[in-house]
Amino acid sequence: MSPLSPDHAARLRDAAGFIFDMDGTIALGDAKSGGHKALPHAIALLEALKARGTPYVVFTNGTAKAPADYAASLRGAGFPVEDHQMLTPSATAAAWFAAQGLRRVRVLGNAGCAAPLHALGLDVIDPAEPAGPVDAVYTGWFREFDFAALEAACESLWHGARLFTASNVPFFATATGRAIGSSFAINAMLTAMSGKRARILGKPARVAFDVARDVMGLPRSAARSMVVVGDDPALEMRMANSVGAMALGLTTGIMKTGADLAPRDAPTVLLDTLEPVLAALR
Repeated sequence: MSPLSPDHAARLRDAAGFIFDMDGTIALGDAKSGGHKALPHAIALLEALKARGTPYVVFTNGTAKAPADYAASLRGAGFPVEDHQMLTPSATAAAWFAAQGLRRVRVLGNAGCAAPLHALGLDVIDPAEPAGPVDAVYTGWFREFDFAALEAACESLWHGARLFTASNVPFFATATGRAIGSSFAINAMLTAMSGKRARILGKPARVAFDVARDVMGLPRSAARSMVVVGDDPALEMRMANSVGAMALGLTTGIMKTGADLAPRDAPTVLLDTLEPVLAALR
């Protein structure tokens, strides 16, 4: 793996803010407890940032739970993460839908996926609920997806609704290996039936980065002095590179090597552990 050079270390110390992925980066899902288990040095790293007064957020592309529930799970594992510091694609989607005037949204996802949309007062249409005009169909974590939901979503899309998704990656990291991202499979079916491709509102979309930056209270001009930490080249690394932020990759999840990656997906530096980052901040 690439060493953490003096220039990399200085960039970390001077960073305006950090965006951390969750699964495979700072923690892994713990099947026994239903919560999370911290990866080495992750808790100490967030504690060091908190002590330095450097803002940070944790941004998972998962939508199985509401952001506050994920934050509670991380706190249960020992992380210093408040509710407002936890983001999911549904949090960014809700903000974007509201800004765009898309008020009626059919959500193909569970209660945790829909929660941020409810919180902003959007009119959330259940997966198979009969409905009149719908502005958007939004897909997320939905293992309960069935034919009734497929038919209802297609009807909405055929009658003018736009298609959006939390994530369109096929896999994510867990303690027992890779797991299938349900929205990827759902999107494939909806695209095949409607001809519409899903616009991503989670990572690596610019809207996801912008919402995270706004939550930290940073100006748009701060993008190039921020650090995005993650394990997935197509998510965190691509998002960081698209805005000029430092792309700090880890081999603790999906990514195992930086070789043969396209420039947009390549990490600025690739590490086996968060320990060098922690050392640079101390």
